[in-house]
Amino acid sequence: MCGRYTLTTPPVKIRELTNVKTVLNTPPLFNVAPTQNAPVLKFKEGAPELGMLRWGLIPPWAKDETIASKLINARFETAPDKPSFRAAYGSRRCLVLADGFYEWRSEHGVKQAFRIGLQEGKAFAFAGLWESWKKPAGSWGVEEVLETYTILTTQANQKLTPIHHRMPVIVAPSNFDLWLNGEPKETRILGQPYPSEEMIYYRVSSRVNNVKNNDAECVAPLISAD
Repeated sequence: MCGRYTLTTPPVKIRELTNVKTVLNTPPLFNVAPTQNAPVLKFKEGAPELGMLRWGLIPPWAKDETIASKLINARFETAPDKPSFRAAYGSRRCLVLADGFYEWRSEHGVKQAFRIGLQEGKAFAFAGLWESWKKPAGSWGVEEVLETYTILTTQANQKLTPIHHRMPVIVAPSNFDLWLNGEPKETRILGQPYPSEEMIYYRVSSRVNNVKNNDAECVAPLISAD
């Protein structure tokens, strides 16, 4: 699964990756967690758009927001057929921008956090799905619209299997258009694990365990006490 990730890449580099003229001048995100807003590239009304969406998908038919905590990830293999994701997979696929993600493994009775990413720390994009949900009007009678997303996962590649059996689906830049605009059946080839040789990982401190922590110390390599 993917329960935490990072986007510390400067906006100019995000522009180069996405080819979108207007980028979001967001501060570095060292510890993105569910229910938080983060940059997502999607098509809306026929044009590519970078927007701040909330992590944790809320289907249009949901009665309230509580379902979002259960839908931060979707299995790539079954998403096209699941009621919560079927409509979004058909017409609302998106790219979730990142430059690393965290995973945990039990070591000596303690959960050790790892930061995982691409060689040279390059930015990349997860395959995602997004939805628009109308929040019931409150006492002021104002109806709020929330745009939310989920990150698709697949079987882990050989390098990451010792850490976790699942990993996010990473879409190569050459396949961005296919994922965003291709026919659903055509996109199924993109669910393969990202090549092991292009990825790296390292241990980080337990600081990332607390969602309130969002600073450079979260991504700093853990220095062994030996």
